[in-house]
Amino acid sequence: MAKKTKKSKKKEKSTKRRKKIKAIFSRERIVTEDSGEAKELYNQSRYGKLLESGKLQLSLLEGLYLLEKGRLKIVDGRGKKLDFDSYLGKAKRKEKNFWIRYVVFKDIRERGYIIKTALKFGADFRVYNRGVKPGEDHARWVVYPVHETTSLTWHEFSAKNRVAHSTRKKLMIGVVDDEGDVTYYEIKWIRP
Repeated sequence: MAKKTKKSKKKEKSTKRRKKIKAIFSRERIVTEDSGEAKELYNQSRYGKLLESGKLQLSLLEGLYLLEKGRLKIVDGRGKKLDFDSYLGKAKRKEKNFWIRYVVFKDIRERGYIIKTALKFGADFRVYNRGVKPGEDHARWVVYPVHETTSLTWHEFSAKNRVAHSTRKKLMIGVVDDEGDVTYYEIKWIRP
């Protein structure tokens, strides 16, 4: 029997990590199989919510991101495999403003931050400092994604700022242009 070299062991580990996790598109969520890879995805990067069954429940945004990254194999309720475009079509029907929210979600994730929903704060997302996992510390920002042509009234803008201030988080607006680039604006209260 041949000995495994360090290089072949690393390649073997890398192959195991790249195994696609099986998941199903179920209503407004993605639910993975109960697997070590799914648990690792949660433990290392805090994607989704780990269920008692050992399965991982992901948001539609997390599901699309992980599908695009080649980490998930997703099927619908009838067992039909979903590709990026068919998944996107289903998600757009389920969530208003899905594409704009996805562009901001993806951009923040790729910058190395953990991003989670912030519905209980009245925002789209909460974002943690790099290296901080939810539960270890509080989120630093609440984020509202908007398209560059979107206009907010002063009342809407003030309400967003109050939510951030009352939850002791910084307000960030992620403005998405027609090319899919995101510009961030951090807003702070100033007392004269």
